[in-house]
Amino acid sequence: MDTAARLREQRVPAVLVTLVSVRGHAPREAGAKMIVTDEKDFGTIGGGNLEMTAVTRAREMLEEAAGSHAEPEMLTLRLNDKAPAKHGRQCCGGEVTVLLEPLPVAASVAIFGIGNIGLELTRILARLDLDLDVSDSRPEQLAEIDRLEPPVANVRRHFAVIGEEVLTTLPAGAHVYIMTHDHAEDLHLCDAALRRGDLGTIGLIGSSAKWQRFRKALIAEGHTPEAVDTITCPIGLPELPGKHPATIAVSVAADLLGRLA
Repeated sequence: MDTAARLREQRVPAVLVTLVSVRGHAPREAGAKMIVTDEKDFGTIGGGNLEMTAVTRAREMLEEAAGSHAEPEMLTLRLNDKAPAKHGRQCCGGEVTVLLEPLPVAASVAIFGIGNIGLELTRILARLDLDLDVSDSRPEQLAEIDRLEPPVANVRRHFAVIGEEVLTTLPAGAHVYIMTHDHAEDLHLCDAALRRGDLGTIGLIGSSAKWQRFRKALIAEGHTPEAVDTITCPIGLPELPGKHPATIAVSVAADLLGRLA
């Protein structure tokens, strides 16, 4: 459990592997556990084909679930010389059931532009257990974050004249919301986000008319229409209308939480 807590604090995705039942002879008893990341193993459930099969499947789950939620899985393995085995045979004679439970890390969210709406969205998201990067070219806007309640989130503020410098540092699967005070900067950030190709949500604040202009410009920059249409504009829940900054922020936050569920 100490390892699991440390990996979560370090934002390293992992899978907890547990021997939940044992029939007959097996290398370890029911309840034995190990943790698997994409690079390391911690602990053991008995070695051999049993362990390697579980580790391989755990790493497949981590790869498949990059940036999204993964469901637990069960594996049942027979430990005899007639059972299929990719990693060498084990002839203990028993049968084991293994539970693989993903240990997700906190989501990563970035807000570009801490104006009225960006500040309200920061106010809401700062109360959640996630990594929250906020970026603006105006230091006085970033200073407004000091007025917020002590955050639950890991909030990192960035004074950046060029927001792309921050965008390139975000982890794969990060959810990005673009709402700066400059439409030219918004367009530049949309272009940079699409060129990454590995982000989660890309949300752009604005009207349908703004989006049509941006869409045409992004396609002219060489992006395919299919890629451009992964950007969400307008942002938020369509069924929650309203133009007040707090209303828009609540709508955007609710839509994000639905995606993270």
